[in-house]
Amino acid sequence: MGHLGTAWRKRDYHRQWLWREANRLFDFFQNRAFNPLGGFHELDAEGRPINPGNPIRGIHSTARMVHCFAIGSLLGRPGSDDIVDHGMKFLWEKHRDHERGGYHWSLDNAGLLDASKQGYGHAFVLLASSSAKLAGHPDADRMIADVTDVLESRFWEAKHGAIAEEFEADWSPVPGYRGQNSNMHLTEALMAAFEATGEKSYLDKAESIADLVIRRRAGENGFRVPEHFDENWVLDKEYRGNEMFRPSGTTPGHWLEWSRLILQLYVLGGKKHDWMPEAAKALFAQSIALGWDKEKSGFFYTLDWADEPAKRNKLWWPMAEGVGAAAFLAEHLPSDFHETWYRKIWDGISRHFLDQDRGGWHEELTEDLVPSYTLFAGKGDIYHALQACLIPLYPATGSLTKGIVEASGH
Repeated sequence: MGHLGTAWRKRDYHRQWLWREANRLFDFFQNRAFNPLGGFHELDAEGRPINPGNPIRGIHSTARMVHCFAIGSLLGRPGSDDIVDHGMKFLWEKHRDHERGGYHWSLDNAGLLDASKQGYGHAFVLLASSSAKLAGHPDADRMIADVTDVLESRFWEAKHGAIAEEFEADWSPVPGYRGQNSNMHLTEALMAAFEATGEKSYLDKAESIADLVIRRRAGENGFRVPEHFDENWVLDKEYRGNEMFRPSGTTPGHWLEWSRLILQLYVLGGKKHDWMPEAAKALFAQSIALGWDKEKSGFFYTLDWADEPAKRNKLWWPMAEGVGAAAFLAEHLPSDFHETWYRKIWDGISRHFLDQDRGGWHEELTEDLVPSYTLFAGKGDIYHALQACLIPLYPATGSLTKGIVEASGH
């Protein structure tokens, strides 16, 4: 590493620090988020359930808890298996549409709130069930088969090599929109499913999505990942929609997320696609060049198409994804640039995002790095932060779950 010395990922102290931070996250969420009535609570900044009498359970939150505590189970963390069981049961019995197939977006104690069937949600069901399989859950195979069938028969559009975005509860199409975010998370899930099952069809679909979204659409736009498209995958720069899940403009955090996923895909596919490492490097470089606040630090949430900051908030998940990307890049394309940014991003997380008093990470900061709650009500998510702590501890060769399995000789 030249003047930087040994990479942080290889230093004993740094590795201990990462384990400590991962454990703080497990400790914060494990018991507090467990809802005896089914599913999981989202937590406020203090770690208390939000609307505890009748909380909303979103499918991505349920599935991410399963995924994260499947990781806990693989690591040997006591209490993890109960959470995986609890979440798998809720996905199968409550989120799943027992009559028409597929998985509903959200519900509360009274039943369905948003009955729509979203590609984003189905991607996380595939990720959760794939991770649960590696952790030995008895119902994982059934769920993998079920959600795979739904993805193939309902969502997958072979002419584009990617999935449609959403359907009504009765499978009526919701026309006019295709999105990269759901396809990005499906790429992550497809790789996990490939590693869990050995079935190459999952890898083929992941490579197909990456070719469309990154090699072509991001490549055509200077490796700024476009988010929003019409039904034929023509970029819609004027798109305005749900600012939580489909913010307008571009989102540098997704460039970082793709940077790691593309390198993981490159390795899983036998390092055949030379465009992949080049794309991963370019995506990361662009996120730093255009997305990083050079004055105050942190990644701006969104940019406009003139590359100016639009939503100037600093969120936790782009920082977490920056760590994962830098760790993968430092392993596959070692350079002082990638190592320096691995350190700088952790410096920013440690200084501004870790809540040392109450546990967890602040999910949202103002432009001036003060905790705020305009987009996120508290601490609802363990997934991004936990992976940031654990990805650097394992070889950059595949999914985190598979790395843990191989390291422990399962």
